[in-house]
Amino acid sequence: MVYVTGDMHGDISRFSDPALRQLKKGDVLMICGDFGFLWDNSKQEQKNLKKLASKKYDICFVDGTHENFEILNSLPVIDWQGGKVHRVAGNIFHLMRGQIYKIDNISYFTMGGGESPDIDIRFEANAWSKDEFPSRDEMVEGAKRLEELDCKIDYIITHEPPVKVKTFLSLKDEEKVAVNGLNTYLDELSTACTYRRWFFGSMHLDKFISSSMVAVYQAVINTITGEVITK
Repeated sequence: MVYVTGDMHGDISRFSDPALRQLKKGDVLMICGDFGFLWDNSKQEQKNLKKLASKKYDICFVDGTHENFEILNSLPVIDWQGGKVHRVAGNIFHLMRGQIYKIDNISYFTMGGGESPDIDIRFEANAWSKDEFPSRDEMVEGAKRLEELDCKIDYIITHEPPVKVKTFLSLKDEEKVAVNGLNTYLDELSTACTYRRWFFGSMHLDKFISSSMVAVYQAVINTITGEVITK
């Protein structure tokens, strides 16, 4: 079974969630960006990764904006479930952009990346990377892979949402919503593709916007049934 949750930012306590204790061998947990456990290669980080590698289920994540892309891009690329991944450890995988994975005969399209809301601060602190935003080649590859399936996909896993969803969720915000080219690209995909459910994490919100569009943060959700896993 495949489950999905939101941004973790390297918080190891998230894996103590009673909901995650229900996952068993053969299950997959997908994280919608900002995994955060690959940041500074410190002793504590290595200890955390070793702890995660002991989990009986697979841990997979799309990248968000708060990632160390130098470390990510240095990892070996392998084929996994029909798509390309960076292998972090035995059971930990970075789901690369514009890929389609088939798990238990069910298809998942992934597109990580985004644009940091605190880009100015991070740039000044030398903590920003241009690699946080998908390249043209990555977006073109994603579109081509979807076209190979006649734009019919079971589930979409991204960090950012489409424009119309991001705008809707930001209606009550006093500041103007920051929409970028990736949001526009995802908007096009949402119109062109047929899909069962789309999960995204960048808004740090747990909300079923519709039966097919889901913002996820701390909840753990069964991708197939849409059920939120509880204790």
